[in-house]
Amino acid sequence: MVLLRRVIGDALRARRQGQHRTLREVSTAANVSLGYLSEIERGQKEASSELLAAICEALGARLSEVLSDVSNTLSIAEGMERVLTPVPEQPDQTVADGDVQVSVRQDSPLKATLRTTRKRGRDMIYAA
Repeated sequence: MVLLRRVIGDALRARRQGQHRTLREVSTAANVSLGYLSEIERGQKEASSELLAAICEALGARLSEVLSDVSNTLSIAEGMERVLTPVPEQPDQTVADGDVQVSVRQDSPLKATLRTTRKRGRDMIYAA
């Protein structure tokens, strides 16, 4: 499974950058701190539905449009057989059922549409 908060953050960031707006502009318009908005975009914090609605309004987008983008990304990731692989937090740790971190196999056709982030000395792949 893909980290939902990361996909939501990526969708919000893509819309903001597509409008050539800064974090400061959107955070002011949404009445949320710049640091918190940054954490939401990076998938480090989960925004409440009220906060997501305020950010979408600040971006001039409907919440349903952003969630549709998120749904489409998740659908692509989930629909491709053997694309997602569980990733343990520590190299020697096993992944238990219910863990939400994943990696995309190197030979996957979805690889080109995903974003790579370096974390704890290894690449982490998230849907973009």
